[in-house]
Amino acid sequence: MSVAPVGGRGATAPSVGDGVRAVLFDMDGTLVETEEYWGEAMFELAASLGGQMSPEARAATVGTSMRRAMQVLHADLGVHRTEAQLLADAGWIEDRVAVLMSGGGIPWRPGARELLAAVREAGPATALVTTTPRRLAALVLASITADLGADPFDVTVCGDEVPARKPDPAPYLQAAAALGVDPAGCVVIEDSLVGVTAGLAAGMAVLGVPALQPVPPTPGLTLRGTLVGVGPAELDEVLAAGPARAVPGR
Repeated sequence: MSVAPVGGRGATAPSVGDGVRAVLFDMDGTLVETEEYWGEAMFELAASLGGQMSPEARAATVGTSMRRAMQVLHADLGVHRTEAQLLADAGWIEDRVAVLMSGGGIPWRPGARELLAAVREAGPATALVTTTPRRLAALVLASITADLGADPFDVTVCGDEVPARKPDPAPYLQAAAALGVDPAGCVVIEDSLVGVTAGLAAGMAVLGVPALQPVPPTPGLTLRGTLVGVGPAELDEVLAAGPARAVPGR
C-alpha cells in the first residue's frame, strides 16, 4: 500500500465535497490506453491458432478475467482447447502484453491524468482496482508513478489478489475495506460492463466511460464519453446520483 503524497495531499482523507470519501479507479481502458495491448496479443494468438478474432468477440473480452477471455476467443474461432492449453494460451497472452507494455511510456486515456491529479489534490483516498494480475499492473503503476512523480494510489487491488473477480463486487469491497471507507462514500470509475456491474453490486456510485463496448444506462450509473472535464465537482454529482443516495421516483 502506498501513501506517498501527490500535489499537496494532506495526512487525512477528507471528502471531495459533501460525501466522496474515496475514488476507486479501474486501470485498463479507464486510466490508461492498455486495452490495445490486450487486443494485439489476442489477435496474434488467434492467428497462431489458424483463425481471426472478430471485433465482437474482442469487445466481449474487455474487463473480463483471462479465463473468460480465452473461452470467448476459442468459441469465436470454433476451436477446442484442453484446460492445459487454455492456461497456456492465457499465459502466452500475459507474457506478450508484458513485452508490449515494456516498450515505452503507457499513454493515458483522455482526461485521466488530470482527474487523478485533481482527486489527489482534493484529498480523498484513492485505489486502483484492476482485473489485471500484479506483475502486469506493476508495469502500468511504474509508468504512472514516473509521470506523476509519486504513486497516486493508497491501495492497489489486482486480479490475482481477490477471492472473486469483476463482475463480482469483491474487488471493490476489498479496496474499500483496505481504505477503511464505507462503500456508500465511494465513487468507482470504470469503462467496462463487468466493472460497472461490480461497482454497483458493491453499493458504490459509478462513473462509466465506455470505449470498446457499450454500457447500458443503469440506476446508480453516470455515463460520460470521456474523463475530459471531469473533476471533484463532477464526482460529487456522480455520488449524489449513486445507489446509496438515489431518490425513489426520480
